[in-house]
Amino acid sequence: MSLTEYFHVGIVVPDLEAAQARLTELLGVEWGPVMVNDIDIRDADGVERVVPNKICYSTASPYLELIEEVPGTPWVCNEHSNLHHIGVFSGQLVHHSDRFHAAQCPLELTDGTGDGPPVMWAYHRDPLGVRIEIVNDELRPAMEQFMWRAPETP
Repeated sequence: MSLTEYFHVGIVVPDLEAAQARLTELLGVEWGPVMVNDIDIRDADGVERVVPNKICYSTASPYLELIEEVPGTPWVCNEHSNLHHIGVFSGQLVHHSDRFHAAQCPLELTDGTGDGPPVMWAYHRDPLGVRIEIVNDELRPAMEQFMWRAPETP
């Protein structure tokens, strides 16, 4: 049972719109819509919070995901690198999350509340410092339709 595909790299930035403009200037990247909402998260110790979330994706694969920094969460800039995670789709999110944990790549953060298993996504941290985001493959159609398309121009 394998992960279905690598599909994005997450990058934490201090200002999302400034990062979009800069990467467009440097690389010609086109961006999908900016999404702003509050999300429920739970860390590996079971601590639950609601945090602001402001993200966007590039419109071409492999996708760049820009995440605006949120102090006091894993989404913070640092002096070494703001590359935050490698994202992979999984048709068996709970199975892969358990497999990563068993391979000494513990759960760092996941969606939702309560003590149940991940439902839509989970972050795991490898001892090398690499963070992997496992994303439920059921999200793929919505991501393709809404997140990876350039906004319509009037």
